Amino acid sequence: MDIIDRVREKAAALASRSFASPELLSKLATMSRAQLDALDFGVVKVDNTGKIELYNRYESELASIEPSKAEGKNFFKEIAPCTNNSLFYGTFKDCLAKGEMNHLFVYTFTYKMRPTNVNVHLYRDKASGKNFILVQKR
Repeated sequence: MDIIDRVREKAAALASRSFASPELLSKLATMSRAQLDALDFGVVKVDNTGKIELYNRYESELASIEPSKAEGKNFFKEIAPCTNNSLFYGTFKDCLAKGEMNHLFVYTFTYKMRPTNVNVHLYRDKASGKNFILVQKR
């Protein structure tokens, strides 16, 4: 078992401790920008390629990137290139390929910021087909 498999295994054990309740997850796709901005964690809505459709206030403040500068850009390649690796982007692509995205793991952001430890929840709303990258500072 390689390091990526061990990290994914640990992340699976943490999955029951998400910072977003199942009820909230089921509402994400229909929430307004104001409602998403009021949350105490980052919400990045992306299409299947990683293009950002919505970047909420929490995430904007965490990364020091205005939503208007992030939206329309690729999260993995342009906004947070430190996530363009097998652990983060690879997991996102694996989840898309399986048609199931509800994956929690720990991560450290390092791009244009001091190393910042976060909890990440990759989530896909089945009804709308919308993908969400949820982030909360640890």
